[in-house]
Amino acid sequence: MAVLGAVGLGACALLAACSPVKVGAAATVGSQRITSSALDTQVSNLQAAAKPYGSSLPITTAEMPREVLSWMIRFSVMDQIAASKGISVTQAQAAQGLSSLSAVASSNGFSSTAELLVANGVPPQMFQQVGRWEAQQDAFARQQNGGKEPTSTAQQNAFSASINKAQCTAAKSLNIQVSPQFGRFDYDPSSFMVVAAPDTLSRPAGVPSPASTQGLTPAC
Repeated sequence: MAVLGAVGLGACALLAACSPVKVGAAATVGSQRITSSALDTQVSNLQAAAKPYGSSLPITTAEMPREVLSWMIRFSVMDQIAASKGISVTQAQAAQGLSSLSAVASSNGFSSTAELLVANGVPPQMFQQVGRWEAQQDAFARQQNGGKEPTSTAQQNAFSASINKAQCTAAKSLNIQVSPQFGRFDYDPSSFMVVAAPDTLSRPAGVPSPASTQGLTPAC
C-alpha cells in the first residue's frame, strides 16, 4: 500500500517574464490551471476542519496554502502517471484506498483518518481524491510487480524507485509552474511539494539563504 505524504530554472522560477503563471492562477500543471480562488476555498475548508483540533495538529495556518496546493499538484501528477500506464480506478477502489489509511493513522498516533489527513494539509472536501491517489499508486505497484502487491523489502524498494521515477517524468512533462506568492515546487522525491522560494537577495558572506535550492528541477 502506498504511504501517505513522506508522507536549472534559477531566477526564472520567480520572474513572470521567464515562464509566466497565468493571471489568477496559484499554479499551472500542464494545461490545467489551479486558480487562486479554488485554492482559497480549499484552504478555508482546511482551516475550518483543523479548528476543532486546536494546537494539537503539526500544521500551522501559514503552512496551509502550500500544503493544499501541493496536494492539488500531486493529484494531477498521479493522474498523468495513471494515464500513461493505462491505469484506471473505480470509485470502490478509491474508497478502499481512503479506508486503508486508517491503519496509517493509528500507527502514527492519530485518532482517525480524518485527523491524519487534516494534519497533512488535506481538507475534507479532498479526502476522496486522496483515496483515488492511493488507489492509483496501489494499481501502479501491482502493475510493476507482475500483478501482485509488493510485499518483500526488495519489491517495496523497487516500487519506491519506480514511483519516484514516474513522478519525476510526469512532473517534468507537465512543466509545473507555481505562483511566487506561494513559493516553488520541490521535485525532490523526499519532498515533492510546494516550498518557500529560494531567497535571491544578496547576503553578507557566511550568511546562508533561508531556503534550499535543492529540487528546483526534475532530476530525470
